Amino acid sequence: MLDAGAAIRAADGEAGWPSGQWWRVYDDPQLDAWIERANAGNPTLAIAAARVREANALVGVARSALAPHVDGSLSVTRKGWPENAYYGPGSFNDTTTWNNTAALSLSYDLDLWGRSANATERAVDAAHVRAADARAAQLELEANVVRAYIGLSQDYALLDIARATLDQQQKIADYARKRLAGGLGTQLEVSQAETPLPEYERQVDIYNEAIDLSRNQLAALAGAGPGAGESLTRPVLSLDKPVGLPSALPAELVGHRPDVVAARWTVAAQARGIDVAKAEFYPNVNLLASVSQMAAGGALLTFLGGSGTGFSAGPAITLPIFEDGRLRAQLGAASAQYDQAVEHYNGTLIGALKEIADQVVRMRSLDSQLNASGRSVAAASKNYQLAREGYRRGLTDYLNVLVAQTQLLRAQDGEARVRAERLAAYASLQAALGGGLDDPSNGPDDGTLAPSKHIGPFSGARTASAK
Repeated sequence: MLDAGAAIRAADGEAGWPSGQWWRVYDDPQLDAWIERANAGNPTLAIAAARVREANALVGVARSALAPHVDGSLSVTRKGWPENAYYGPGSFNDTTTWNNTAALSLSYDLDLWGRSANATERAVDAAHVRAADARAAQLELEANVVRAYIGLSQDYALLDIARATLDQQQKIADYARKRLAGGLGTQLEVSQAETPLPEYERQVDIYNEAIDLSRNQLAALAGAGPGAGESLTRPVLSLDKPVGLPSALPAELVGHRPDVVAARWTVAAQARGIDVAKAEFYPNVNLLASVSQMAAGGALLTFLGGSGTGFSAGPAITLPIFEDGRLRAQLGAASAQYDQAVEHYNGTLIGALKEIADQVVRMRSLDSQLNASGRSVAAASKNYQLAREGYRRGLTDYLNVLVAQTQLLRAQDGEARVRAERLAAYASLQAALGGGLDDPSNGPDDGTLAPSKHIGPFSGARTASAK
């Protein structure tokens, strides 16, 4: 049993599961429209959808083995016989005839040991895996779009800070020049005030570049060219929702994740693989029947007459006698694949619980950091205003203004980054909870997770515990 941890146990139990459109909590219509566009145009999702169709088609192929098979054949042959008294063709000597045959055959596999049935179930389970993988790909895309959009929002916020800092520094440089002209300042103060200007101008260019790159990234996620991103305006994200987890057992926290659902279906599919391998050890019984019309000689359609009718019917049994260890090796490989699937499920479960706990811890820490950074910005802003006013009046030197300005810039930058990190952490938490795209009921029943002919119960998979 896996301990879910204190972070998960202590989380708000009144929160609900993420909805299928969990990103709407940010209240930004442009983001809503862009995710819809990405879901419709992203090549990765198109590939995932094609894989689902392929898996469904393979289910049809496997299921066909359970149904009777009827095949027809037709042979129309024109034959020239040799002129040779010793050849013995009788009346066909030195003649040309039609030798035609039409046949209809039926075969039916009784599947006494469930080989075809289990192969079909394995194909169905594999199709479920593909469907869950497609939902996981959709969730990852939506989370990536949200994160990139939050990055765009952060770039705009940092650009505002860079522009405000540049404007403030230009005003300080103007003050220094006026003081020098009035005989109150020195050339050193003017030089000190003008020196940071190129660097602040560079910072403005950096964030303009970052905005353009974020637009390109969002356009690529939407399956469009860079030009599509040019239409994106400044985000208006907001997030007032408190941190919380659904009021459900911790074991169900991960059951809503598409990757966990896919891992369970993989275990079920490999369990059926063991059953298929075991069935190979037993005799295979087919019922066969055929009816044919044939004629050697005569006109083109002579073979369609009733005199050439033949038929056959009966069982056909195949029994493996000496395979040089092939069947046992196949069973060993199937058992190993099953064990791999079980441990993959365990690893997926452990990773899922870690992601949820990490995001809960991070969200709580960022809430506290955001509060602290807000107070830091307020204090640094007040300190900067006092230092600048004192410098303007000649009550203090430029060094105090420079120190105060640096403190304010760092505080504003930190607050903008913490705010963006909190928005992104919420998106990561929703993705860790499954993003509303899956439900534990979409997975296989516990009874199908073990081979029906396997020695011992299915005991390798772990579950989450709220101990």
